[in-house]
Amino acid sequence: MKSATRLTLIAATICLLPIATAQATDPAAVAEIVDRQIKPLMEEYDIPGMSVAVTVDGKAHFFNYGVASLNTQTPVTEDTLFEIGSVSKIFTSMLGTYAEAVGKLSLSDHPGDYLSELAGSTLDRATLLHLATYTAGDLPLQFPDTVASNAEAPTYFAQLEPGGAPGKQRRYSNPSIGLFGHITALAMGGDFSDLVDETLFGPLGLESSFIDVPETEMERYAWGYNSQKNPVRVNPGVFDAEAYGVKSTATDLIRLVQAHIHPDGFDEIMRQTIEATQVGYFKIGEMVQGIGWEQYPYPITLDRLLAGTSRTMAMEVNAATELTPPLVRSEPTLFNKTGSTNGFGVYVAFVPDQNVGVVMLANKNYFIPARLEAAHAILTALSDYSIGPKI
Repeated sequence: MKSATRLTLIAATICLLPIATAQATDPAAVAEIVDRQIKPLMEEYDIPGMSVAVTVDGKAHFFNYGVASLNTQTPVTEDTLFEIGSVSKIFTSMLGTYAEAVGKLSLSDHPGDYLSELAGSTLDRATLLHLATYTAGDLPLQFPDTVASNAEAPTYFAQLEPGGAPGKQRRYSNPSIGLFGHITALAMGGDFSDLVDETLFGPLGLESSFIDVPETEMERYAWGYNSQKNPVRVNPGVFDAEAYGVKSTATDLIRLVQAHIHPDGFDEIMRQTIEATQVGYFKIGEMVQGIGWEQYPYPITLDRLLAGTSRTMAMEVNAATELTPPLVRSEPTLFNKTGSTNGFGVYVAFVPDQNVGVVMLANKNYFIPARLEAAHAILTALSDYSIGPKI
């Protein structure tokens, strides 16, 4: 049954906290907070360039460091395009919740409802929700080399034997979220990239976000750098658009964060789309997995945040506990997502109840715990400037 009823019921119960009126924040003080974390980080990890954006009570602040290209020495700006890696999964997740909001699919549907090749397969025991939350079984992190194109993916999934019952374990997986995005596009009757552009980038005002960077925008596209300082950019792959294919700017991503902090500023469908990604479905260790965002009670210690994004969480199978009913935000919560490609490292985090958020874009794939440590310190300090509810 393709119905928005389930999503509507969830959205109706979400606690909308008071919205604070923006106040004048001391730009010099905010700059000092960000500089104190980012400058040593860039030096320690030899990062060529970073663009950092923060939001405090609806006001965005931008801080740019270094260069977008070691060859041309072009300075980084808030409009420099970075590969955002797995932060792209937020847009895939939002497209899925949008499709449910407009009645094109239900998260309780099964893959075989949309791909006949999967009907009756072992994977078809899972639902679209399981695919979106990496709980369909122990699907691998990446597709094997034997799967060379999107067209070959359904055959691969039809023959796959997930090593566990749906909903019992989580294994972070590009094929899992990729299949979710692919099925969403099928349900909506369009091309995935076009649908993201038309239903998300446009309505959210993200004017500099692309899956395929137009030739006219290539001058803004930073070069990423690997550990040997060789310039690199992401290579095409199976379901790359759905899993890690977005390129964006600090300007656009902080706007996305602001939309997630205050979704009530949008029409009803977009509000439902955003709020549905903030519902928690499975508890895995220190972290709660939603559709896209990972979340934690706030305030949170750095150790607990690091545990939720550890190598064990990213690379191994972990026991998952289904939350029944799903966790609808009623207490202060931190939402976050990391992203990496071979040459780029990204982190996005926000706390709606504190009206603060941070976006960190770098043209080097550096140590994830270092990203979290810097962002945790920035968010903690920024909370002192927010006039949102205090914790």
